[in-house]
Amino acid sequence: MSDFSLKIAVVAGEESGDFLGADLISCLSEQTGRNIRLIGVGGRHLKTLGLKSLFDSHDIALIGLGAVLKKLPSLLLRIRNLSKFIVQEQPDCLIIIDSPDFTHRVAKKVRILAPSIPIIKYVAPTVWVWRPERAKAMCEFVDHVLAVFPFEEKIMKDLGGPATTYVGHRLLTYPPLLTVQSEKKRQSEKKHLGGKQALLPTLVILPGSRNSEIRSLMPIFRETVEILAKRMPHLCIILPTLPHLVNEVRNFVQDWKSNVEIVVGEAEKWRAFSQADVALAALGTVSLELALAKIPMVLCYKLDVFSKLFIFPKIMLWTAALPNIISDKPIVPEYFNEFLRPDMLARQIEQLLQNPLLRQAQLNAFEMVEQKMKTEIPSGIIAAQTVITLLKEKLGHLKLCR
Repeated sequence: MSDFSLKIAVVAGEESGDFLGADLISCLSEQTGRNIRLIGVGGRHLKTLGLKSLFDSHDIALIGLGAVLKKLPSLLLRIRNLSKFIVQEQPDCLIIIDSPDFTHRVAKKVRILAPSIPIIKYVAPTVWVWRPERAKAMCEFVDHVLAVFPFEEKIMKDLGGPATTYVGHRLLTYPPLLTVQSEKKRQSEKKHLGGKQALLPTLVILPGSRNSEIRSLMPIFRETVEILAKRMPHLCIILPTLPHLVNEVRNFVQDWKSNVEIVVGEAEKWRAFSQADVALAALGTVSLELALAKIPMVLCYKLDVFSKLFIFPKIMLWTAALPNIISDKPIVPEYFNEFLRPDMLARQIEQLLQNPLLRQAQLNAFEMVEQKMKTEIPSGIIAAQTVITLLKEKLGHLKLCR
């Protein structure tokens, strides 16, 4: 390891994983006082820190067994080439984030070809949902797991997985979220004091960060919006999306009867959150963002045929919604597969806008979620310090900047 810089390999496929990875790398640089040279695969957040991604990270952001099988030959080639590249570069460590179907296979190959490279897994795989045997299997190729949910540390230990540290979640100290929280608090206080609600009710629609999610959910969301428009003609609708998905989203929305404001990018998404009264969203990390932003929601997901046949029967958990899992309460309604009926979704949205008790029940539970996830110091710093400790154990020398 160089006295002046660190070379870190990172593999992040998901938008949320890219976000977490960039925060970790920034904190590592601050904590060590060293420049960090990044290699591997990542998205826009990691690219701003100097990563030249070996290929487009969206290529590995797949959902559902069917989507994976369709791209299996190209995925296997990506895994082989990326693994060889990492081994040739001999980084000080490899950090894999999310996308376990891809990142775990890369880590396995790297461990076989270069067993001296420390491997850290950021974001524990959902062994508490299905395939718990994955926890123990990870011991062969992962040295340490950085968990983002408070219950995962104990679960990984109970299942015989690698050493795991709960580091908290970057969202809790993310400035745009804190701004939204302040705005929501101000709006609530104004309403409590009898202030007039000048703004029309606003629905934010979040159909997912993958093409496959958008294609499966947007037709259902369209019908839902049409029903809502008849019942609530003054409802404002905002649809935040990502730059690489905006054309596909526009193609779906162009013939909708209702006026939908499409906004693009991270800043615009959080601006939409500050205006939102309720959300209709695809299942995923966005549900945690909405909960922390104090926006009542209805969640949806649609499994492909392969996932429905081979994965769904093995799921062990009673819910797939992160706010429900963290609070251990059924606070957020979720609809999937054959239960994805537009009339039911529209009714739930309508109730969350018009029923104060139902709305407040979600908001109270969101406070509980936030309290359970809080850490004394920011998650990125905890994660960075954990990585530094591991590198000192594996490589013998690395000092923190004080």
